[in-house]
Amino acid sequence: AYERRFPTCPLIPMFVASDTVNEYKSEDEAVHVIERRCKLDIDAPRLLKKIAGVDYVYFVQKNSLNRRERTLHIEAYNETFSNRVIINEHCCYTVHPDNEDWTCFEQSASLDIKSFFGFESTVEKIAMKQYTSNIKKGKEIIEYYLKQLEEEGITFVPRWTPPVACKLESSTSHPKRPVSPAINIPDSATKDGLNNKEILNTSSSPSEPTAGTPDDKLDADYIKRYLGDLTPMQESCLIRLRQWLQETHKGKIPKDEHILRFLRARDFNIDKAREILCQSLTWRKQHQVDYILDTWNPPQVLQDYYAGGWHHHDKDGRPLYVLRLGQMDTKGLVRALGEEALLRYVLSINEEGLRRCEENTKVFGRPISSWTCLVDLEGLNMRHLWRPGVKALLRIIEVVEANYPETLGRLLILRAPRVFPVLWTLVSPFIDDNTRKKFLIYAGNDYQGPGGLLDYIDKEIIPDFLGGECMCEVPEGGLVPKSLYRTAEELENEDIKLWTETIYQSASVFKGAPHEVLIQIVDASSVITWDFDVCKGDIVFNIFHSKRAPQPPKKDSLGAHSITSPGGNNVQLIDKVWQLGRDYSMVESPLICKEGESVQGSHVTRWPGFYILQWKFHSMPACATTNLPRVDDVLASLQVSSHKCKVMYYTEVIGSEDFRGSMTSLESSHSGFSQLSAATTSSSQSHSSSMISR
Repeated sequence: AYERRFPTCPLIPMFVASDTVNEYKSEDEAVHVIERRCKLDIDAPRLLKKIAGVDYVYFVQKNSLNRRERTLHIEAYNETFSNRVIINEHCCYTVHPDNEDWTCFEQSASLDIKSFFGFESTVEKIAMKQYTSNIKKGKEIIEYYLKQLEEEGITFVPRWTPPVACKLESSTSHPKRPVSPAINIPDSATKDGLNNKEILNTSSSPSEPTAGTPDDKLDADYIKRYLGDLTPMQESCLIRLRQWLQETHKGKIPKDEHILRFLRARDFNIDKAREILCQSLTWRKQHQVDYILDTWNPPQVLQDYYAGGWHHHDKDGRPLYVLRLGQMDTKGLVRALGEEALLRYVLSINEEGLRRCEENTKVFGRPISSWTCLVDLEGLNMRHLWRPGVKALLRIIEVVEANYPETLGRLLILRAPRVFPVLWTLVSPFIDDNTRKKFLIYAGNDYQGPGGLLDYIDKEIIPDFLGGECMCEVPEGGLVPKSLYRTAEELENEDIKLWTETIYQSASVFKGAPHEVLIQIVDASSVITWDFDVCKGDIVFNIFHSKRAPQPPKKDSLGAHSITSPGGNNVQLIDKVWQLGRDYSMVESPLICKEGESVQGSHVTRWPGFYILQWKFHSMPACATTNLPRVDDVLASLQVSSHKCKVMYYTEVIGSEDFRGSMTSLESSHSGFSQLSAATTSSSQSHSSSMISR
């Protein structure tokens, strides 16, 4: 009955076709192994298919029928995107040991998402939806074909008996041996281009380097094309930091170019670079900076009065940004928009700069990782030294310095007036030493002489307002009408709205005081999804189920030490008199999460009731029975102060039939690495773990 679903099955619409790639039958016909390549039309959003560049996905399925043992083992794994997503499924039909008229069926599956263009959680939801749907239809499909067999008069299949010669040989020469359920075909065999026959007969083969043992040297052509000149020491630092990210971040890995920026910003001190990189990636995720270009439209006031814009490129191929600061009404912009809107606009400019660097790298065929900024100070006066405006400028510099290091290749400051030294005295302490070295300042018309603008920018693209022939489309700025000014209260509310659009919440976790979230489930087979970052310390993540509701949440006495940002709290739900196994039960194995890790996952609920997600402080053991703590673990433990951890999390409950991705579901898949991640030479081994259980 099971074999009748091939080569295609009308009851499974997404199962389009299948081809037999290998088949084996033993001489006594007891063992029959058949391997097929199955073509599936996955029910996924059109946008995701377009991004992935595929219309169909292919799976390899191997059925091993053993008539002697009366078993059918079915194994399946994905061929499409096998370097990004690993799906393994195993099913088994056996005869019940106590009643031969009964057939037992077992099914299990695992999903490991390494990276998928920033849509990891969306892919997980799609896979879970298809899997839960197939489980529900499995019995219906097998009964359909059983009925079909009955209508054809087939109601009984005779028990297999060995041929006489086989019986003789078996009793005299060989003991009875069960046949292995299936042969594990390594991914590397497929990648290395072995033919199907070779694959089937291969029990092991060289695998790709794992995250724990990366190549100790990058490809020279890759370095020259995308990274630039690196010394052996710098190359080693890059590989080590990337390896650390692969081992600790259960998600996508930033591009090598981006990791390199943070290393250069800290003179290739790995510990310092790792610290600021992790902080930046968490910041990007919390404020959804990766999606600012797609989801945020600047207010019209900014488009009309912010005198800045992109303008071709300099002689080195760097994108060129022109800012007419002297023509800009900073006071009017701050009064009309507020500090946060200005900051967000500057962030969007930096994100656009990263995108343009990637484009220019492709166009010029050499690594371009920074841009040039041309600042015209013609018109700068004491009005620009308005204190709230300077305060906004200093905060913008602070945020940009922390999250976009080594992105400024050169800063050309032209027509600096006499008031400029005052402004420079105010802002220069907030600018990194390496960045300050890239500043070139010209007073008056000095930029037109030797060593001036022509040394860095082609004559053909010098803007018209600087005496060039190229029309520059940068807005001219001007005074913002006072009718557009907003009250302090309006601006405060707007600022809160801008930076609380994040869907994540923050929580503090203390030793002896976990943070817990209550989720009530009415319908069984609902799906609880989660997405969280461990910002500080190491934690243990647990999921519990209880039939009765815990007492209303109470703030812990340690709450005074909780995070001061909005949503930072510590809530405990499980009463201390509750006993595990009596009052509540554990439904997932505990998951230890290290500082800096990003974790996404889901759980298909089996019962209605109350589910509790718990983040608990994790104490590193003094020693292990089999190995000593890693140096990184010891260093990390020294950095964690006062037994306090910080977690940023998001949870969502979805009906199993809808487990495909609403807009909020799609948002929950946003990871701090999405815009910054791509296939690097070894990034395919990054750890993105998602748990699936029933």
